[in-house]
Amino acid sequence: MFTAVDAQEQLDYQKPPKEILDLVDVNRPPTALFTTKKDYMILLFRNSYKSIADLSREELRLAGLRIDPKTNIGSRTTFYTSIEVKKLGKKESEPQVVLGLPDNPRLSNFSWSPDESMIAFTHTTYTGNELWYLDVKKKQAHKLTESILNANMYGSINWMRNNKSLIVKVIPDSRKALIDSDNAIPTGPIISTNKGKKAQNRTYQDLLKNKTDEFNFEQLATSALKRIDLKGNQEDWLEANMYTSISFSPDGEYVMVGTINKPFSYIVTYRRFPSTTRIFTKAGKMVETVLTVPLIEDLPKGFMATRTGRRSFTWRADHPSTLVFAEALDKGDPAVEVDFRDEVFELQAPFSDKPRSICKTINRYSGIIWGDASTAIVSDYWWNTRNTKTYLINPETSNDNPAILFDRNYQDRYSNPGQFTRKKGKYGRYVLSLDKGHAFLVGAGYSKEGQFPFLDDIHLTTKETKRLYESRFGNKLENLYTYDHKSGTLMVRIESKNEYPNYYLRPIDSDKPITQLTSFKNPFQSIADVHKEVVHYKRADGLDLSGTLYLPLGYDTTKKEKVPMIMWAYPREYKDKSSASQSTENPNQFTYPYYGSMVYWVTQGYAILDDAAFPIVGEGKNEPNDDFRNQLVSNAKAGIDAIDAMGYIDRNRVAVGGHSYGAFMVANLLSHSDLFAAGIARSGAYNRTLTPFGFQSEERSYWDAPNVYNTMSPFMHADKMKTPLLLIHGEADNNSGTYPLQSERYFNALKGLGAPVRLVILPKESHGYAAKESILHLLWEQHQWLEDNVKNK
Repeated sequence: MFTAVDAQEQLDYQKPPKEILDLVDVNRPPTALFTTKKDYMILLFRNSYKSIADLSREELRLAGLRIDPKTNIGSRTTFYTSIEVKKLGKKESEPQVVLGLPDNPRLSNFSWSPDESMIAFTHTTYTGNELWYLDVKKKQAHKLTESILNANMYGSINWMRNNKSLIVKVIPDSRKALIDSDNAIPTGPIISTNKGKKAQNRTYQDLLKNKTDEFNFEQLATSALKRIDLKGNQEDWLEANMYTSISFSPDGEYVMVGTINKPFSYIVTYRRFPSTTRIFTKAGKMVETVLTVPLIEDLPKGFMATRTGRRSFTWRADHPSTLVFAEALDKGDPAVEVDFRDEVFELQAPFSDKPRSICKTINRYSGIIWGDASTAIVSDYWWNTRNTKTYLINPETSNDNPAILFDRNYQDRYSNPGQFTRKKGKYGRYVLSLDKGHAFLVGAGYSKEGQFPFLDDIHLTTKETKRLYESRFGNKLENLYTYDHKSGTLMVRIESKNEYPNYYLRPIDSDKPITQLTSFKNPFQSIADVHKEVVHYKRADGLDLSGTLYLPLGYDTTKKEKVPMIMWAYPREYKDKSSASQSTENPNQFTYPYYGSMVYWVTQGYAILDDAAFPIVGEGKNEPNDDFRNQLVSNAKAGIDAIDAMGYIDRNRVAVGGHSYGAFMVANLLSHSDLFAAGIARSGAYNRTLTPFGFQSEERSYWDAPNVYNTMSPFMHADKMKTPLLLIHGEADNNSGTYPLQSERYFNALKGLGAPVRLVILPKESHGYAAKESILHLLWEQHQWLEDNVKNK
């Protein structure tokens, strides 16, 4: 009896089998950046993983931010370690390493100059952030400052339009020493109050908790703004404040500056703290306050709720200095029935006149692509119906009933007309690519027959389209990116299951040759020949499903040996069966194992059904979660039945795994079916009463639908769990709802009820895992679990 009740195990970090380790320990190909003219390519190199020492540096978690207080930058920032520049075009050269970079580079916050001749960036030392810039043509880096930049908030580097100066956030002279929150002596209790208002907020992480947190947040969020030229000369631009966004007008004459105000909140993140938006001249002279927002703790109920008043401020990209914003016409309350949800306005410099209405949107406004004086594309969406509309407007006239170009279900991938292509306009901002009343659409090209990415010409008045190019590869995937209609050239990325994605310039004239821009090699050669196919099958109710099947390395499909299988999935909610049944899997997508992938186990004799479709459908007045469990089990059974019918697997040796909401899925499947030999659940939530005001795509509260919350919560059904379950969680999970407490309490319940369960807490890790030591140990844990409970059960 004593040996059956295990306590904690003391283990150092372990490593998986060599075949898996060799796939983890690879050099990652660089990230590629391109100038708009495609005359230069910048290659950014980084380490594939952080170290546990990196994650163990001091970290303050304040108001939704995670900050390294010693270096004044996000504590989870990804740093790049080297830069190369390649000249493209007729005088193409080999990539050359940038000269003058600092020793032991830790580079981030890359920002192109307006003319794309330079890139500014930060170098983070162990004491702070230096400002540097790269002269692209000369391939030379230059240091501009010592470690004075404050990169705790976004927007720390901002180029002026003259390409000669930058406005940057620096640590102010007035900053006070931080208080050690762990050892601070309280001066009184922590008190929160509510005077009858409904404040139904998600369960945010990393919130302020006390006056010490408030003090530290204010110190770390406060910056002074300095103007720094390319010779390193500095001058004060604006005095210290809690600056958030800094945005120059397209002509560079004005700057929109956002600041955070008090009071702070203990129940929402800094993005919902009081704020002010002001307009300044480029010289730093105050012009106008255009927006003041109070603390937002009590929005109306529903995913489409928003605050009242002006919101979503941006600059009009085709004008020198015109602001654009939206206002809710339904008081921000989705329950209020109105013909139009939002109205969009513009406000011209000097920003003191009455705003002019541009258009009204039927759904919630989501953005504008500016074209020319008479053309703009407006979009909106409504979550509850999954509807999105795309409007064509003339921004110079009233558009109370704008022409609708597209009116569709945004989850219907087969009907997606594509995204409008853009170009750099007069003021260096991206605007709609137009050619005599025609625009251009680039689409992913999903269909029943497969994926065939396309480029269409659309006449904006008649809505008639003409296909200019369609990718018809049978053994490769070609994704389309930018399109230059003057040269008739697409930038594309081509890959196959064993060919690493590379960039090309493709003339749409088929008689002209394609130009290869990158030549990245496949770092995963040991699994290059793995069998990979997309399988299609049906759920019991006739719904079409699919998944990507991998067979073990060296598997002989003629002998059909019965092997164990791992099913990996993530549930998704839909409001119609047609969209839910669509497949976006492509067997020609490059096989890229990452830390969370199960593909590693093809080296260990397992079949993998990856990204197995798990749609949860609720049509009409029925919500998807009303029938969550039944559909979940039906999806799983359909996948196992399909692969079993192909003769490849032993259906008694099937594991199921998932991350986050996928982990929630795993716990439910093991509690309510006998389909699986074991499960792996990473960083999940298992008791929905701990997320009472909604979770994932559930906008009802616990008190609206208590039966749904209780039925869906594996914690409430822990007594039904008999299948071995491996629980893994990052100790510092920052995702809304997935507190480590969720796994800890679920483990205690399962252990108390005698279920076979193991809980692994990864120190310092967040919702996704970053340290190499953690990832190798994660793979070891998963391997031991699969070997003991699946392959050799």
